[in-house]
Amino acid sequence: MIKVWGRATSSNVQAVMWALAEIGLDCDRVDVGGAFGGTDTQEYRRMNPNGLVPVLQDGDLTLFESAAIVRYLGARYGSEAFWPTDPARRAPLDVWAEWIKTTFGPAFLPGIFWPLIGQKPGERDAEAFAASQAKVKRLAGMLDERLGQMTTPFLGGETPCFADMIVGMPLYRYFTLDFDRADTPHLRAYYDRLTQRPAYAKRVMVSYESLRAK
Repeated sequence: MIKVWGRATSSNVQAVMWALAEIGLDCDRVDVGGAFGGTDTQEYRRMNPNGLVPVLQDGDLTLFESAAIVRYLGARYGSEAFWPTDPARRAPLDVWAEWIKTTFGPAFLPGIFWPLIGQKPGERDAEAFAASQAKVKRLAGMLDERLGQMTTPFLGGETPCFADMIVGMPLYRYFTLDFDRADTPHLRAYYDRLTQRPAYAKRVMVSYESLRAK
């Protein structure tokens, strides 16, 4: 049995749990991190020296970093549709998986999500938040343009692939938070298609209200 360490409200845990569900793998998930604690123990730090979630254990193999875990699951257990074996087909998908982690995510999560959820209104830096909105608008437009070039419902084809797990993961928060978003019809349509996936609805569309600053 695969074991996943990490709370359900963690977006990085959600990407892993969604991938497992799309591939059709069962797992045992353990609540750690955030209000649950447990990531500072010696046992946990041996699995992930960063003290972050998720961690995946598959037999004798222990992994951390959500995108690496998703790629491992795809390579070991995924179908050709989920994990294309041809590097020339897989690499253009991986470009956007990397982009969402290195470019969009670092702009959206600390710039938009945490100010809205982790800070009270009077604590927010209005100027910094406005700058973040402008940056995220521009980046969302880039993703919208890429999605507008698709001839299939998802990045890899008729069903979600490994890259959809990583690209689609932050979109639930992106579209449900109250802030000034760019007009991105292709991105919106892509997100709407994701919400129709039972695995996405169960694993990613998880309320983040418990994270809201009181």
